[in-house]
Amino acid sequence: MAMPTVAHSQALLPYIPNQDAKSLENTSKTLLRQAAGLVQFQQYEQAIPRVALATQLAPRSHEAWLFLGTLYVQTQKYQRGIDSLQQAIAIKPRDPDTLFMLGSAYFQKGDYQKAVDTIQSGLKIKPDNNSALFDLGNAYYKLKKYPDAIAQYQKAVRKDPKFWPAINNIGLVNYENGDLNGAMQNWQRAIAIDPKAAEPLLAMAVALFAQGKQAQAYTAAEKAIALDSRYANIQHLKENLWGDKLLNDTRKLIRTPRVRDFITKAPARG
Repeated sequence: MAMPTVAHSQALLPYIPNQDAKSLENTSKTLLRQAAGLVQFQQYEQAIPRVALATQLAPRSHEAWLFLGTLYVQTQKYQRGIDSLQQAIAIKPRDPDTLFMLGSAYFQKGDYQKAVDTIQSGLKIKPDNNSALFDLGNAYYKLKKYPDAIAQYQKAVRKDPKFWPAINNIGLVNYENGDLNGAMQNWQRAIAIDPKAAEPLLAMAVALFAQGKQAQAYTAAEKAIALDSRYANIQHLKENLWGDKLLNDTRKLIRTPRVRDFITKAPARG
C-alpha cells in the first residue's frame, strides 16, 4: 500500500505591465484560486502554468510554492516538485506539511534516505500526523529497515486503530521476513476493519495458496480482483510495496488456470 498523466507546464506567459507589490500579490492569489478550481476536476495541465505564474508574481509566497510543488509531485515531475518545495521551505522552514510533501516527493523519486530525514524533520514539529508516520514506515521498508518500518506503522495504528493500511503493511513486512502466520493475522485484522479492501484480501489469498489451501485462496483472490482489478497487475502490486517473496507467490496464484480465467472475465474496477 503506498500517492497521474504528466502535465505540461510550458505556457506563453502574458505581458504584465508594471504593478505595485500589492496588486501583484492579489493577481497571484486570483491565479491560485483559479488553479484550485481546476485541480478539483483533476485538470493539472491547466493548473500548473497558473500556479507557476503566481510564484513569479509573488516569489515570497509560501502558499504558491507549496501548491506548485504539490502539483508537480502529483503529476510525477518529482525533481521539479522537489525544487519548488525547497523554495517553499526556504520561505517557511518549519512548516510540517511542506516537509511531509517534500518527503513524499523524495520517496516517489526513489531517494528513500532523504525521504526518511525530511519526514522525520516534519514529525519533530507535528508528531501526531498519521499519514507522515505511514510514509516514514514505507521509506524504512524500502530501505529494508524492517524493525524501524514496523515501529512507525505501529505508531500510526496506536493513534488510529482503524488505520488498516498500516496494519496491512506490517503484514507485508512479516511476509518478507518469513513470518507467514504473523502476516496472515495482520491481513485478517485489516480485512475486519474494511472488508472491501482489495489489497489485504489478495495478500491473504496468496498466503492461503502458499499453505496449499487452494479452494480458500481462489475464493479470496476472486473477491479481491472483483473489488479492484488492478490488484491482478504485478506492477500495481510493486507500486504498493509488495516485496519479492510475496510477488513471487502472487505470480504462482494468478497464473493458475482458474484465477487467470477469472481475471480475463472480470470487469475493470478500482
